[in-house]
Amino acid sequence: RMDQALLLVRNELPAPGLNLAARSGSCHQCLYQFLAFVPPSNESLRKPGTASVMVDTQHPLTLLLNSSVGDRDLCKIQYHFGEFGNYSLVVKTLSTSTQTVSCDLIINEGPINSYLPILFAFLVYMGILAILIAGRLLMKIDPVRNWVYKKLNPRATDRMINSELGSPNTTDSINCDPTPQSWSTGSRQRLRSLDTFRGLSLVIMVFVNYGGGKYWFFKHESWNGLTVADLVFPWFVFIMGTSIALALGSMLRWGSSKWKVLRKILWRSFVLILLGIIVVNPNYCLGPLSWDNLRIPGVLQRLGFTYLVVAALELLFTRADSGTWEGRFPALQDILPYWPQWIFILVLETIWLCLTFLLPVPDCPRGYLGPGGIGDFGKYPNCTGGAAGYIDRLLLGEKHMYQHPSSGVIYQSTMPYDPEGILGTINSIVMAFLGLQAGRITLFYKDQPKQIMSRFIIWGIVMGIISAILTKCSKEEGFIPINKNLWSISYVTTMSCFAFILLLLIYYLVDVKKWWSGAPFLYPGMNSILVYIGHQVFANYFPFKWKMQDSQSHAEHLTQNLTATTLWVLISYILYRRRIFWKI
Repeated sequence: RMDQALLLVRNELPAPGLNLAARSGSCHQCLYQFLAFVPPSNESLRKPGTASVMVDTQHPLTLLLNSSVGDRDLCKIQYHFGEFGNYSLVVKTLSTSTQTVSCDLIINEGPINSYLPILFAFLVYMGILAILIAGRLLMKIDPVRNWVYKKLNPRATDRMINSELGSPNTTDSINCDPTPQSWSTGSRQRLRSLDTFRGLSLVIMVFVNYGGGKYWFFKHESWNGLTVADLVFPWFVFIMGTSIALALGSMLRWGSSKWKVLRKILWRSFVLILLGIIVVNPNYCLGPLSWDNLRIPGVLQRLGFTYLVVAALELLFTRADSGTWEGRFPALQDILPYWPQWIFILVLETIWLCLTFLLPVPDCPRGYLGPGGIGDFGKYPNCTGGAAGYIDRLLLGEKHMYQHPSSGVIYQSTMPYDPEGILGTINSIVMAFLGLQAGRITLFYKDQPKQIMSRFIIWGIVMGIISAILTKCSKEEGFIPINKNLWSISYVTTMSCFAFILLLLIYYLVDVKKWWSGAPFLYPGMNSILVYIGHQVFANYFPFKWKMQDSQSHAEHLTQNLTATTLWVLISYILYRRRIFWKI
């Protein structure tokens, strides 16, 4: 099967036989898992005992062979098997006098390179990009541009040429649409880099939700650590916070009262939470939605609640006229006026730390941050997530949580655990608040791109230093490891570091130098709710999914997932051209 290899164990030793066990390299402090019993050799027939097993190829494995009687370890081998490879492990005695045992791994049939489809897909998309760039350069040549427009719309082109208006450019074609004046005004003030950042996060999110070609690094990490899939949701939360700062300030400057804005905040939060519970609930795969098995937490639910808290907090202290700070330390004018908000966020984080490390959890060590299951040498199999899992099970009930957490694959945990649970929501609020800070920077230093970029760099460095301290620059050995399931504070600071640096680069390319229009990520970024809900609702419908000829092929899965993601980008582009934007 996909991500598996065949291992044939040949035992040339006499009785009593061998036990073969394995441990994944990505499983921290895990118990060895029994794979097979290998019978002893038949000395009279001179025939070795054999056993065949399937081994995982996603991560390096440690194989352990020991005697079935006495539990004596004979050999230990670390190896990273290749997909669809065929291997033999030969166990024999080198010297009968010393009873020295050798274990030799032989490659019978070489594995395939399962990463070639990624390279091929990359080259295809780079080829498409090169064609689009070449086409855009050709369109800057007047004879070519006039010929193309004449072929596409000869009458309109002739009228424009005869009236000496010249050929229409992209801006003209957009502005000639009969759209309200408010749109053109808003678009001039809108930072395209924010929509581009949001769209980039959303495109990656759609791709990994559709399967990411079934590659392990496009799936969520089993517990501690990061994969590509773990980047996108916090970035989405971050840019939501940035948009809150810009949107609330704009509404208040246009004369909206705080009560009116608060009603809009409450309504939007309610709709997001309702959509998450009713429309995008994963429990539909179990049949008609029922309260008995309704999953209460979720992505949209967390976005809605996080938006409610951060937007209400900003509304409480923001002013319609965000002029310059007249107090001391003018360099901190985007921070000091909002000291009550910072105190509130610090109190929230203190609550998270206290609950995480001080709350007593039955049958679990205090402050436990592990995955349970076979992790920590199997000492705490029912302690998945520590206090975070316990609070969700206590307040929500096991049937109203996510039933198949990512820790179940590698760590074989059996307890329900929800990565969008109650305790982790505190740190998603912190993440959105850091995004809010990025929005304040763009407001306070409007038309000062050097000031904006320098502050983005400073914030990125500060967040990176905090992450390095909390994690000790280690995946497993830090004070608080990076963990998406827990939404640990180190995860938030690390993702914020990445977000500040990435937003800086996009801001520089799109809004400062204007070397990049933000396409194609700009289009889904301006219709994010529609694309997110749409890709969830239509996930199992053609043309986003079809029956595969070989379901054990990374290439077919990658083709299907990239096709579906590209289709949503094209849909968002069509909606963008037609000025259709779904806002809540």
